[in-house]
Amino acid sequence: MDLFTHIVFSYLLSFVIWGPSRPEYIAAGALAGGLPDADALLFPLARRFPILSHHGITHSLLGVTIIAGAGSFLLPFLPYFPHANPLLYFLAMEIGGLAHVFLDGFTHFAVTPLLPVSWRQLRLDADVAINVVMLGITSVTLIVLASERGTVPFNVWIETAWILTAVYGAYLLLRWIARWRANLVARSMGFSHALPTTNPWRWTLAEREDLPDRYRIRFRHLTLGRPTVSAERSMEVAKVSPTAEGPVHTAQEALERSYPAAMEKNHWLAMRYHFGEATERNGTFDVIWFMIEGSPFGRTMGVRVLIDGSTGKMTVRSAFPRMPRG
Repeated sequence: MDLFTHIVFSYLLSFVIWGPSRPEYIAAGALAGGLPDADALLFPLARRFPILSHHGITHSLLGVTIIAGAGSFLLPFLPYFPHANPLLYFLAMEIGGLAHVFLDGFTHFAVTPLLPVSWRQLRLDADVAINVVMLGITSVTLIVLASERGTVPFNVWIETAWILTAVYGAYLLLRWIARWRANLVARSMGFSHALPTTNPWRWTLAEREDLPDRYRIRFRHLTLGRPTVSAERSMEVAKVSPTAEGPVHTAQEALERSYPAAMEKNHWLAMRYHFGEATERNGTFDVIWFMIEGSPFGRTMGVRVLIDGSTGKMTVRSAFPRMPRG
């Protein structure tokens, strides 16, 4: 989820728990709801210490608890935070931080809540990480709460907060029910996963085999409520091309020659469900590797590789290709 949604969701959750009479704990929960994403500042160290990468230790039970413990003693020294019970400050920040971990695990980007004991992932695949629908709800929530603060009777502001909390709850419930239904359809059609898109009714059914030497994937699109699905697309490549140098003669050779370079170029792409297409024009192979999971604007993360068929020389760059529709 995006940072603003994390903060607003933790704010509303804290409002439900503490009530409007304890604004200091509501604010503490909202602050803690955003703090795990401070790991973005650790990016220069992440390659050397993977535990510090995004969705690493700060998105774990231990990381959240350490942040809450430190915050419970530091908050009274910050502006607008009165001296109050440190244990309740800790509890408020712990809940806010755990809400952040839950929301990230609710999406298609995994978190590792048991670090450093285990790298086991939590990923419910019920929503995409950055969803324009959720961003819209968050934007409306911020505008409404800010505009009403101090301008309407307090009881009206409280009712508004409850209504907005119900909207968030209904959205999460809708995504969860859609995920459950999509998984049922996926299993009935022989696919292991149903991957979300921005539209809660549209899913990508996928099956992949990711071995040290080979990568195989097949997928098709599903719209809940419709009797048909799109045509299946499939691909299998050797991760290390049998001919690493010299001319490229076929699209399959182009896919296998470009695979290692594309995965090295974009590590996010390598970790997710990805697919490749190669076309030949005037002796040059144009290879697009892309993430098959949905994006809000019809495009997705990918890598484009141009290969000179006569020499095998490759040009690799990042790309955002349009998702195939079906």
